[in-house]
Amino acid sequence: MTTDFRVRQAQVVDAPVLARLRWAFKQEDHEGGSSAPARSMTQAEQWIRERLDGGQWLAWVVERGAEICGHVFLHLVERVPDPYEDNTPVGYVTNFYVMPEYRNLGFGAALLRALRQHAQELGSDVLIVWPSERSVPVYRRAGFRPSPDLLEAR
Repeated sequence: MTTDFRVRQAQVVDAPVLARLRWAFKQEDHEGGSSAPARSMTQAEQWIRERLDGGQWLAWVVERGAEICGHVFLHLVERVPDPYEDNTPVGYVTNFYVMPEYRNLGFGAALLRALRQHAQELGSDVLIVWPSERSVPVYRRAGFRPSPDLLEAR
């Protein structure tokens, strides 16, 4: 593990880099790899820019020197008011990625710590994620556990 990095909340100006990393992330997961993307990176950059600017989404980046080498996104989903329970938002965690050459150095763990700390400060007590098989161990080390409370329809 190295300590030669920092984690910070992403800003709108980071959108071009976040879009490039998103494309790298999805290309890693895309089996066969030869089909053309369904949308342009410019569209992804615009989407990210709009969401970060509007506060609809939050993101954290990990930097080594001046290079952004990983990110994680959080979308806070409001709950309908409840007369008997707190209706703090549920946090949807997604787009968690660290460039291959920076993996196993503590970067991913630091990103998830920053995200969890922020969610706790907002009062959000539930975070959900649909992990890839490869990411399950890092999420589990960060305190995520399977839930008997969720159902999914596809």
